[in-house]
Amino acid sequence: MVGMRNIALSEPIHHRSPYEVVFLNPPEEPVAGYLLRVLYSCSESSVVYLEVLVSTETETTKPVFQRHWRCGPGPSRVRSVTLNLPDWLLYQADWRIPDSEWVLSGLLRAWVGEDGSQGQYGTAQARATVLLQPLNPYSRPWKQHELCPSWSTDMLWRIRRDTIPRCPEEQEIAHFLSFVYASTGENFGITRTLNRYDNKVLEHLRLKAISSPWCVFSTWLFLTQHCHQHLCGVLHHVDSENNYATPSMFLTSLGQLHIQMHGENGVSAAFLSGFQVPLQQWCHIDLELQGRLVNITMVCVEGQQLSTHFTENRFRDPVLLDDTNGYFVLGGGLFVRGAEGFFGPSVYYRNRVPLLSESEVSIPQPVQALNMTGWFQSCAEFKKALHFKMDGYSLRVREEGWAGSCVDAYSSWVYREALQPGSPQCQPWEAPAAPQGRRAARLAQLAATRQDFVSGALRQPQGVDLAAVGRALYSQALRRLARGGGTEAVKRAMPLLLQAGCLGDNRALHLSSVLYNSGLGVGRHPSKAWLLSLLAAQQDWRLAELRLGHMHHLGEQGIPPDLPLAYAYYSNIASQTVSDFNNPSPEQTFVESIYLNNEDVLKLQTKENDDLFLWLKHQARNGIAEAEQAVARMLFWGQQGVSPDIQTAVKHYERGAKRLEDTTSMYNYAIVLLKGQGVEKDIPTAVKFLKKAAEQNFVLAINALGWYYEQYEQDYVRAVELWERADVLGSADAAVNLGVMHSQGLYPGKPPSKFMAYIYYLKAAQRRNIDGAFRLAEVWIRGIPGLVDRLPLDAVLWAKWASEQNGYLGAVLRKGLDAYFDQDWLMALIYYLMAAEAGFSAAQFNVAYLCELNPGGLLDPAFVTDCVWRYYNLSIQVQDPAPYALIKMGDLIYGSHKHRKRDAAVAADLYKQAVLRNDPQGWYSLGLLVQAGEVLPGPVLAELGLVELRGADNHTVLTTLYRRCRDHESKESYLPCSLALFCAHLHSVWKLHGTALKVSSAVVMAAVTLLMLRLGRLRAPLSHA
Repeated sequence: MVGMRNIALSEPIHHRSPYEVVFLNPPEEPVAGYLLRVLYSCSESSVVYLEVLVSTETETTKPVFQRHWRCGPGPSRVRSVTLNLPDWLLYQADWRIPDSEWVLSGLLRAWVGEDGSQGQYGTAQARATVLLQPLNPYSRPWKQHELCPSWSTDMLWRIRRDTIPRCPEEQEIAHFLSFVYASTGENFGITRTLNRYDNKVLEHLRLKAISSPWCVFSTWLFLTQHCHQHLCGVLHHVDSENNYATPSMFLTSLGQLHIQMHGENGVSAAFLSGFQVPLQQWCHIDLELQGRLVNITMVCVEGQQLSTHFTENRFRDPVLLDDTNGYFVLGGGLFVRGAEGFFGPSVYYRNRVPLLSESEVSIPQPVQALNMTGWFQSCAEFKKALHFKMDGYSLRVREEGWAGSCVDAYSSWVYREALQPGSPQCQPWEAPAAPQGRRAARLAQLAATRQDFVSGALRQPQGVDLAAVGRALYSQALRRLARGGGTEAVKRAMPLLLQAGCLGDNRALHLSSVLYNSGLGVGRHPSKAWLLSLLAAQQDWRLAELRLGHMHHLGEQGIPPDLPLAYAYYSNIASQTVSDFNNPSPEQTFVESIYLNNEDVLKLQTKENDDLFLWLKHQARNGIAEAEQAVARMLFWGQQGVSPDIQTAVKHYERGAKRLEDTTSMYNYAIVLLKGQGVEKDIPTAVKFLKKAAEQNFVLAINALGWYYEQYEQDYVRAVELWERADVLGSADAAVNLGVMHSQGLYPGKPPSKFMAYIYYLKAAQRRNIDGAFRLAEVWIRGIPGLVDRLPLDAVLWAKWASEQNGYLGAVLRKGLDAYFDQDWLMALIYYLMAAEAGFSAAQFNVAYLCELNPGGLLDPAFVTDCVWRYYNLSIQVQDPAPYALIKMGDLIYGSHKHRKRDAAVAADLYKQAVLRNDPQGWYSLGLLVQAGEVLPGPVLAELGLVELRGADNHTVLTTLYRRCRDHESKESYLPCSLALFCAHLHSVWKLHGTALKVSSAVVMAAVTLLMLRLGRLRAPLSHA
């Protein structure tokens, strides 16, 4: 509303001043086109200034209107001025006004000053002010525009006009970790980055707080080992220049927390906590930043008791914290190893310090569900009991040894009590063990009696090797499983597995985790499975790290996907895979994706005494180079069912290189000579063979020769020349080597370049190089500021692929296949489950396939149903799923189930994917859907190139699908699809002439059905119990 009151608002600086300025009709709020009347007078030539100022959430003062005019000496005068204010201040947002800004307050002011004195309101000769009360954006009127919007613009605006927009959710509270992370104490951790706020107010406040941060970093920590380095990472911030930024929190070798901040003066400063972090207790650590004041608070939970520790430090210089610069790492990173143990939920409060008393500190739900403290306590009690028994049995062995030995005076005095004749009664350590612990007690007795007495010699008690007892328990558990007895054997073996895991056997921890998660033979218990996987992963067990990476990549029930957490596990196993690949051992086997339904591939599997392998050896002796290569490859890598035998493989490499002068054999023989694998190192001979192979343009030899010049001659110019030549020929290894040279600044004549290294890593990964894939993932998880964006999902996928080439995973897959060939169905299922839970697609397929077959009725029907659904479904969550699995999942989704709703659209999409992977069964299954009365979705028809079938009748669609199936290149599909096509035509004729053809059609249909069942290549119509 416009106020018409004539209020004297002039403020003359002196009484009876000849200067004057007054608003005669000031408005109360901003109004469009308002005609303001201003009374003014001057004694000398001056200028009258008029302006409207507003304050917003991001700007204290913002001019939105300004005018000025000259004022000469003389009597008072009145000037009318139209206030042309911006639309965003006056009206609601609409199709023309993109945004209506929220204004906190407004000010109308005028003053008389000298010419050129604009902005010098405080020194004016006279001045006047009026406060304006702007309306909120949703109470302002709509503007009546002279232009008309287009029809589409008008319709979109009408849809949105009555909707009050909500502010988008901002990351004011950043959850660095929502679950539990197992840290091995290596250079791997969880990498997080933060973005600028979209909200202008929050971003404005964030920028203001960079030099005076007011925030809290909170984390839960469970240490299993003290720091073995000078510093171990807990939480650190790395800026875009790869320097430590605010804050960085490390653990010292004495157990204290080292807190480091980066100051405004460009210098970092640090202090130590006045307390130590205890072992095997969950501790809640809060790092509070309040300007220069930094507080570190730790609350540890021991049973029902809480203990609180506090340290405060005030820095001399202002602390800088720009949380959008660089990245944060929880655990280990590129420049520091992580603390050994487990990280719990970790939160960063970006712009506030929550008040939390000690009594309000409670263990988060994910940590409570694991009951990790309970595991360590019960495990410690179990170990203590075994130690007690083993010490007792060791003492008895020494007593028996002393009885027939000459004992010196000192030993006689030290062991005087032990040498006294004992009474014929049982000792406490001979007390019977609990039923489930009898096997462990017996093994402990055997271990003690066999290791403490040697040749009757007297010696001090030695450290008992409980790990050996754990390994023996694991072996006995496997024997129990292999003896048969169905899934009941799993129940009997589970106590042995848990005890073996307690004693340090990570294989037992992983297997028991797999059994609990799958529910094979035991009740399904996801939280126990998660705990056991964490325990094994913390000890750096490869398959457990793969399983946790897979779990956090795709998510499980109650656990949403978390890509940075998944990458923390995958990067660890990928790094080990690179090392394992360069150091093959008999415990490793080449990873092969073998599907149990693929008869052709299964026929290629062999053994050392099998006909295929013996025939290849015979061909190799006759001078066939390809056979020599195949035999050597099988023996060296353990491929196609042959056990690894590196020494024998080297002999085949040598024969192929020297006798046959085969370039592949010369290269492989040179590599084993360079590395000393299965043979003594012989660098000159290796170089000789590499040069001979390189002269024949053998690309692998060219790359290896470059590696020799770089490693042994430090001739970087020659090395780069060879690598560039190999790279042009498509060498993946050469691309990695060139990337490393660029990254480390060793490329002759060129400065270090992370971006050029990234280009070569990308090239190497695309050529399926494990090291290149890992290095590429390392770039994508952090990015290169200004050059390469962060791509966490791509980083996870490449690290996952590199991890799945690990030879220890290959060994488990091979054991599963061997058990399948031996018709040991339970062990085959268990081994494939171990790989399937680690996320390997072929193993997931094989588990589902074995459950579907259920040979001998081994499995419970309820388990079979869940197993088939779960593992076929998991197996298709990859870039290139098996067509059989796609079709099977389509059948399951379309089939009836009491807990799942039939979905024809999803089934059709899965069948379509099988078609696009060149499987004729996909065409056939789509035909069965249409035959069942379903209408195929338009996008499915479009992707199959059948857009013309949209809206077509059922018969046309059906015959087209069966015709495509019949015309497929696969010979096996011709007859079944031809018969299906014939049936479709027959049904059409039957509809037209049903009465006359009823009898003949029944006969023909029966014959057709029998033929199709006899052929058995393409499955019968969709029908499920």
